[in-house]
Amino acid sequence: MKNSIEKMAKTRQKGFVMILVITTIALIGIVMFVLTEDAKTMIFQSDMAYLEAVERNLAASGLVWAKQNVENGAEEIFNKTIELDITDMHVRNAALSIVIGIAENKEVELELSTSCSRGRRTLRHHDKYKIKTD
Repeated sequence: MKNSIEKMAKTRQKGFVMILVITTIALIGIVMFVLTEDAKTMIFQSDMAYLEAVERNLAASGLVWAKQNVENGAEEIFNKTIELDITDMHVRNAALSIVIGIAENKEVELELSTSCSRGRRTLRHHDKYKIKTD
């Protein structure tokens, strides 16, 4: 009888340990799921911050290019779409185009379009700017 009680105690102890192991594995799975979702959110936010920074850089570069060319008086740039070469910026999947209007009252209006993408996200921007000429 004493031997059978010892066997039951050992069996109960093994069962309790098994329940603890299964519970621990389930908790680890839940923690991994939560951490994965947080990592996805961080990647999304960092991709958007990167795209916004690239878009600002493209717009600033386009405005500087337009100002220099308007001041130099290059007539061939007016009233047509110009796709600028941005390979030196080392930005993949990006484009920059400018349409420069005719100068009126010492101001030139230009339309600047940018596009950049990373992964499945694409950020496009189209806006009009005015540049004062001397």
